[in-house]
Amino acid sequence: MFASTTALLALSIISAATAGFAAPLAKRAVTFFDPVAGGGSWLDNAGSGGEPLNVIVSGLSSPAVLTDDGIVNYARAIGFSTECFGLHSGTPQTANLGDGNGWVDQTIELRQDYGNADVGTCLESVIGGNHFRVFRQNGASANSGALFLAVSKEENVFEHHTIVSDGYNVGRNELVAAATGSHSFGGVKYVTTAQSLPNEMPSGSSGVNHGIAVDGTVVLLTVTIQ
Repeated sequence: MFASTTALLALSIISAATAGFAAPLAKRAVTFFDPVAGGGSWLDNAGSGGEPLNVIVSGLSSPAVLTDDGIVNYARAIGFSTECFGLHSGTPQTANLGDGNGWVDQTIELRQDYGNADVGTCLESVIGGNHFRVFRQNGASANSGALFLAVSKEENVFEHHTIVSDGYNVGRNELVAAATGSHSFGGVKYVTTAQSLPNEMPSGSSGVNHGIAVDGTVVLLTVTIQ
């Protein structure tokens, strides 16, 4: 009996002593980190001004959604797809998400597919529509895994794909409306909830591409695979 009690007491002491060392090793899951806190920006770099990072796919989403293939499949579930025949015109935009990686190129650009995931984005390239660029927050100093989306609605090819009036707010709102709820593609079912974060980024047109004002709201999407 004495030996058993002594052993249990020793085990308790060891557990208590090591608990403080074990805790920091566990990665804490977060929705996202504020880019500005790490020296980043809520605007990407479009060359002459920046486009707002106005939608975030939360780091608390199902991990498979946050991969390169995962965000493409999810995009197809909500009405977007890869660019027409994989062709991209123009220089990729960059963003600094305050995670220690500095300014990095967009991961991918996805366009409204008008109901056809295979060739529908070719129509978007001609007549215009909604589209978004993806940036991943995964640097050592702020590794949330969240995907920051620069969403905007653009004019047709004859207008050189300039952003429509109020196109950043409109593009964000249309994407969120398309994403919220239950959708599926390629045998994967997604359920998406949306949370508006008013005043998360600066409002107004200062530094914004094309001088188009934004309302300062960022929408946080949490996407769960069912």
